[in-house]
Amino acid sequence: MKRELSDFAIFKNGKKRPNAPGAIPVYGGNGILGYTNCNNNSRCVIVGRVGAYCGSVYYENGKCWISDNAIAVNARDNADIKFIYYLLKSLNLNKSHIGTSQPLLTQAILNIIECDLPDLETQKKIAKVLSALDDKIELNNQINKNLEEQAKSIYSKMFIESRPADYANGTLNEIADITMGQSPVGSSYNEEGLGEIFFQGRAEFGERFPTIRLYTTEPKRMAFANDTLISVRAPVGDLNVAHKYCCIGRGLAAIHSKTNHQSFLLYTMFSLKRQLEVFNGEGTVFGSINRDSLRNIAIYVPSIDKINDFENLVAPIDLEIRNNYDQICALQQIRDKLLPKLMSGEIDVDNVEI
Repeated sequence: MKRELSDFAIFKNGKKRPNAPGAIPVYGGNGILGYTNCNNNSRCVIVGRVGAYCGSVYYENGKCWISDNAIAVNARDNADIKFIYYLLKSLNLNKSHIGTSQPLLTQAILNIIECDLPDLETQKKIAKVLSALDDKIELNNQINKNLEEQAKSIYSKMFIESRPADYANGTLNEIADITMGQSPVGSSYNEEGLGEIFFQGRAEFGERFPTIRLYTTEPKRMAFANDTLISVRAPVGDLNVAHKYCCIGRGLAAIHSKTNHQSFLLYTMFSLKRQLEVFNGEGTVFGSINRDSLRNIAIYVPSIDKINDFENLVAPIDLEIRNNYDQICALQQIRDKLLPKLMSGEIDVDNVEI
């Protein structure tokens, strides 16, 4: 029997983000926006309410603040909050909004969405199965963060803290080829996997690798696997790594090592964060950086022997990060395939072993 969401979930719009920096995460439509000292909710689901992240769903197990760009969701007595999180993720809420130029998701829309609600014990079992997959995904994410920090530390010790006399002043174009993105025509975009993977800008960026959302049948500018991707529009300087050969839009540039020292190039780019942030203050409305400015960013160029030493140490670390990410993608596919089947009862949760 189908029930309306309002029968087992309570929706409440968030409030304007307070200007009180602290330890409590602030959630908006695109996940954690920052931190504050003000407490608003504890253990709840967050749904993006407006704009590009309308319909996105997050879960917070502790105290947090929900901004006015999001909706807080709490469970009634007949529902498990973690089950509600997975249920909302299965409903494709990004297609339930009103408005075209500025998508908007309201409490009224959410309240009347109909879906099946199993008994509370079954809800908890389903949430436990899916949480086990998410826990493994999060563990791999934490391992990758730790590995990346180790690699950054190695770079700092070799090239910043004890900079030897054989370094030379140089510019980025001496060690890298730079490809500025160009957006294909909008009619070529699709979500069906037709053509080449397409990343428009930093909106697709993840912890390390961008999330595949769109494809294009008319690609313009391409990036190779393992190229460093940099956001060239506000915020300038955010970095990701191309997991596969892909098309890049005008919000990105691809940076490719001229000597196949891609790890050295990546961590050099990480070290340039402060230099790149300067460009966020330029432009008429939003910060940006052009190809010439990127090419001429000042760097220190070590000897080829030093670069080889670093590459031999860090390339295996980067490969482990990539392998962990591949496992994350596989786990996400399993979870996303299980999700609708468990929700509909097509698969009996008692028969699932994780």
